[in-house]
Amino acid sequence: MAKTRMVHQFGMGSSIRSRNYTEAAARAVRDALWHHSLNVADAFGFPKAAMLIDVEIGVQQPEAVETAALLGIFPYGQPRISVVKGGLDVDKPGGGTTVIANAAVIVSFDMERSHD
Repeated sequence: MAKTRMVHQFGMGSSIRSRNYTEAAARAVRDALWHHSLNVADAFGFPKAAMLIDVEIGVQQPEAVETAALLGIFPYGQPRISVVKGGLDVDKPGGGTTVIANAAVIVSFDMERSHD
């Protein structure tokens, strides 16, 4: 079986006032998912549960993201989430920081190659 990538989607999310890295990451993932209807499983005759979903999230403080809280965003498939240093923290005049997260969502399936 070979893992075949079918869909790449990207999103951005922020936490304007609360400096909540998990919420910024969740918004980035939702943004990526809203840009594309993930009906690719139906198009190729796979069950939705067979979708392999690799998620990479970039924020300035990766250790502050609770990845378990993000798994509930996905209604089906097999999500795997990794968090890396990225995104952006923007200090605001008068105090406070806005957190910006970036997300890449890649959907794949295990497929056999045809040897015609």
